[in-house]
Order: sequence, then C-alpha cells, then structure tokens
Amino acid sequence: MSESVNVPVDKARVLAEALPYIRRFHGKTIVVKYGGNAMTEERLQRGFAHDVVLLKLVGMNPIVVHGGGPQIDEALKRVGKTGKFIQGMRVTDEETMEVVEWVLGGQVQQDIVMMINAFGGKAVGLTGKDGGLIRARKMMLPDQAHPEQLHDIGFVGEIDSIDPAVVRALQDDAFIPVISPIGFGADGMAYNINADLVAGKIAEVLKAEKLIMMTNTPGVLDKQGKLLTGLTARKIDELFADGTISGGMLPKISSALEAAKSGVNAVHIVDGRVEHCLLLEVLTDLGVGTMIKSH
Repeated sequence: MSESVNVPVDKARVLAEALPYIRRFHGKTIVVKYGGNAMTEERLQRGFAHDVVLLKLVGMNPIVVHGGGPQIDEALKRVGKTGKFIQGMRVTDEETMEVVEWVLGGQVQQDIVMMINAFGGKAVGLTGKDGGLIRARKMMLPDQAHPEQLHDIGFVGEIDSIDPAVVRALQDDAFIPVISPIGFGADGMAYNINADLVAGKIAEVLKAEKLIMMTNTPGVLDKQGKLLTGLTARKIDELFADGTISGGMLPKISSALEAAKSGVNAVHIVDGRVEHCLLLEVLTDLGVGTMIKSH
C-alpha cells in the first residue's frame, strides 16, 4: 500500500530534478545521433520519439541525425549483396549507394519523421542535398597499420562543409530536423557519410550544447568490459593506441572528441537499449553512458 502512496511523491521528485536542467538548456541545441537497437525495437523507437518531442516542448532544439546500418544490410540482402566494411566504414559501390539513398533518405528517415509527428512533434526530413546542407568529397581511407596506403571504399564521402541555414530556419519555426547522412559533391554525386561524423560536424557548426550518440553498448568500455564514465582527449589517445577502441567505435569516438574540441559543451555516448535514455541523460542527475570533454 505504501508504494502506491509514494508514486506522486516520486513523480514530483523527478519533475523537481528536471527543472534546473530545463532552465539551463532552454533554447539550446541538442544534436542526437540515433542508431542501433533504439532504431529497430518498437518499444525503444516509441520512447525515443516521445523523448525528442518532450525536449522540444520544454524549449530545447533537438536535431536528429540517423544511421541505418541494419536496414541497409537487410535491403542489400534482398538484392543479393553482402555488406563489406574496412575499419568500421562501409564499402559502397554504385549499386550499394543507390540502396543507401533509398533506405536512409526514404524509408528510415520517413519512419522517424512519422513517429515523432505521431507523438505531437513537427519533424521534417532532410538529406545533405536540401538547402546545400552537406557538401562532400570522396574519402580515401588511410590504412591503420600503414597510413601511407589508401583504401578506395567507393561512394563514401568526407564532409567538405555544412551549411546549417536550412536547419536554423526549421528550428526557428518549431520544427524538428531529421537528417539522413548523405552528402553531395561538386560533381553532383551522392556520397554515403558515416552518421557519427555528420552528427559531430553538425553539432560543431551549430555550437550545440550537447551531442548525444546512441549506441548498442553501455558507453565506452575498458578492456575488462567496465564502463568508462568520463573521458578526456589524452585518455582517448591512450585507448586508441592500445586497441581498446576499435571497429565501429573508432568513427564514433573520433567525432565525439572533435566536437568536444570544437566548442560542443558535452558529448555523451549513451546506451540506446535503455528506454528513455535521452531524457535520463538530459533531464536527470543519472548519466547513462560515457561523457567526453576536450580536457
């Protein structure tokens, strides 16, 4: 019986705890890299959409940059292709790029937009083509062991520049931008860009208060599998050097560090498998992952 009596008290405590964070982050930009299980499990999808709408309603400016690795792999399988990766980056030939464009810029983006709108938000989908948002050039990937050797990984781009005008215009008009990580080159070609890189660069250009990257792990783990709750640039260099950080975590941590060094106040790598992890990270004292600061 006593438990049910405490429910209103607990709820009031939660709201009271959120208030200083709402005040501190009011009007601030929060860039969220959305990926992993949070994108593929319905319960987590709904929780994410709910969180984004709530952040907007209390006066913050969330921007969603999404991945879509599992959805791309699924679509490639349907056309008889297998995904290939080098150092965590997807090798993208012409046919794969076509699939990437219609999966990311079509199916995945529109699913996220509709879900946010279903919870009362006003989401708008963008690719790098819209408003000249993401200008890209072909990436040649240096080999980890022999940096002088370059891998040609096809239609994979690095970011030349970000023009945030279209994102700012949408924010000012109370919309929630949902960005697919597809850039466009001076040659008119589309390029697949790692979503972590796009999220990091957009957070830098917009001088975001926070960059939150959702993953399928509790955060950055040491070699014993223990969560590292706080990291600095120096510590990250050590973790790169001894191989603790590798594979798909490489672009994620590199982007996080770059963003932290370029004026984003805090970068969080959080466990997207925890329901409402966004609200827990932004509005409570409970961190649910690794926070990266430049020093």
